[in-house]
Amino acid sequence: MKQHKWSKLAEAFDYAAMEHQHQVRKSTDIPYISHLMSVSALTMEHGGNEDQVIAGLLHDVIEDADEAERIPEIRSEITRRFGPKVLELVEGCTDGEPDANGTKPAWEMRKKAYLAHLEVSSDDLLLVSCCDKLHNARAILTDLVTHGNAMFDRFTAKQSETLWYYNSLSELFTRKLKGRAAIAARELAFTVSEIKRLAEQ
Repeated sequence: MKQHKWSKLAEAFDYAAMEHQHQVRKSTDIPYISHLMSVSALTMEHGGNEDQVIAGLLHDVIEDADEAERIPEIRSEITRRFGPKVLELVEGCTDGEPDANGTKPAWEMRKKAYLAHLEVSSDDLLLVSCCDKLHNARAILTDLVTHGNAMFDRFTAKQSETLWYYNSLSELFTRKLKGRAAIAARELAFTVSEIKRLAEQ
């Protein structure tokens, strides 16, 4: 059978679904793959190329690996199946790789390091990362409307820290993204402003 235009993307979806099959969104029963599908779709809608769209599906596969010892195998598999550019983007989206015990660095240290990393990252990476944060911010806003400020209790960070982080991300993406990708940054800025408005009421 002839391969269709998006056969590589379909393969990436299958791989992401397998790697995240037992995971759900924080404090919900929503399968985690829903977030990955959304990030991939947002990346496509805001002008991303095939590598970026695939990276949207795979962006958490290293960070959320069930077993840290499998990470070298995961890196090798991504490179073999989807190419070195996709691996570069996935690694660039990785916010804290777990150590051999499955432990990540402290929250504030990770977030400051990630912001510094984004400052010197390529436009390709910035779009995928922005779409990831946009989808997360939209979920926060929905939960804030539904549950009020108590929803911040589900996060590792305090409410003020979460607001600081998303505001910092929004300012960075607004400053750096241009053209069609800048629309994603504007959407993130709007969503973050609504989160802050509701949280401060």
